[in-house]
Amino acid sequence: MNNAHPNGISPARKKERTLDIVNRGLGKRYRAERRFRCYGLLAIVVSMVFLSLLFISIVGKGYSAFLQTFVKLDVFLDPEILDEQSLATADYQGLVKKSLRGMFPDVAGRRDKRMLYRMVSSGASFQLRDLVLTQPDVIGQTLPVWVPADDDVDMLIKGHFDRNVDEGQRRLKDKQLAWIDQLSSEDRIKKKFNTTFFTAGDSREPELAGIWGAVAGSFFTLVVTLVLSFPIGVAAAVYLEEFAPKNRWTDLIEVNINNLAAVPSIVFGLLGLAVFLNFFGLPRSAPIVGGLVLALMTLPVVIIASRSALKAVPPSIREAALGVGASQMQMVAHHVLPLALPGMLTGAIIGMARALGETAPLLMIGMVAFIVDIPTGFTDPATALPVQIYLWADSPERAFVERTSAAIMVLLVFLITMNAAAVILRKRFEKRW
Repeated sequence: MNNAHPNGISPARKKERTLDIVNRGLGKRYRAERRFRCYGLLAIVVSMVFLSLLFISIVGKGYSAFLQTFVKLDVFLDPEILDEQSLATADYQGLVKKSLRGMFPDVAGRRDKRMLYRMVSSGASFQLRDLVLTQPDVIGQTLPVWVPADDDVDMLIKGHFDRNVDEGQRRLKDKQLAWIDQLSSEDRIKKKFNTTFFTAGDSREPELAGIWGAVAGSFFTLVVTLVLSFPIGVAAAVYLEEFAPKNRWTDLIEVNINNLAAVPSIVFGLLGLAVFLNFFGLPRSAPIVGGLVLALMTLPVVIIASRSALKAVPPSIREAALGVGASQMQMVAHHVLPLALPGMLTGAIIGMARALGETAPLLMIGMVAFIVDIPTGFTDPATALPVQIYLWADSPERAFVERTSAAIMVLLVFLITMNAAAVILRKRFEKRW
């Protein structure tokens, strides 16, 4: 029997040619897959490199803000100046100047004296006042007091100013450099941990500026945001996922929720300006207004995350609860919600982390104001940490550059902590079905 194919190619030969074509195609696909994996790995490496450069730049500019230069003064607390009837309003700045003149008796002339006085921060007088008010018995004594140096002296000690350039090209004059060298030789200049950065509010003087006021404002703002967005978002998600009928109206609501999640944040700021400030007349630059605006911005994120957590609960849980006689409300409250709650909390934390880093909507409602006092309530004038960073970044002084970077580092620590908490909650409480 002749097994030859009518066109002259045997079936075995045809099968062999087909396998060759398949093998060549497989090799091509495998090479394409390896190239794709290499491209993905390269993209990750490039992203990590740029992210590392960003962090190195921020840390390199900001770590020195956690240290502050102090000058040791021997201050005589003159009883004639510190009248017990007016301790709060006494001339403490005069005591600081008198101490400096005693340390440099050769300094004469009004201009030289002004340069000498500028070497010490204006906050030295407030430090002396607090000391006398808390310990009135020190009046009449000569005490060694470490007071903060001026920001220019601080930048010089930290190496941010080049003292070898011409005198006209630097902020400190030759005489001031000589005085600083004399103080250093006498061990009267020292760098210490900058507690003021973590305990004070904003200030026009960089060496007196701190982030505590902004942190307190962010805290009150996020409390309002969480109290409003989480319960409302969870309730909306439960209704849409478990109770709402499937019709064109619920479809329209779902589409609008998804669209609101992608709306630029400044639009919510404009909404807050028009509604909460202009229409309802709420106080400007207050955490309650900032919380309302951020709650509107965070609400779609919470709803979407909560609905995803509800969808992840298997239908068998619902069917089993209904099968043993539970009502739909009991089924949701006692069986579905406890299983979906970890995912909901994760979405809420991520939404709060996004709200913590927002600046644009808070600028629109006036939280860009210069606030010195620490806010103590939801209606006190306040600013937020991202807005504080924005304000410092616009300041011309070199000392504010390091404080801007240090505040960014603190904000990143908060954001990383919140995102890590979300990951831990998800890993610890999620159930695999």
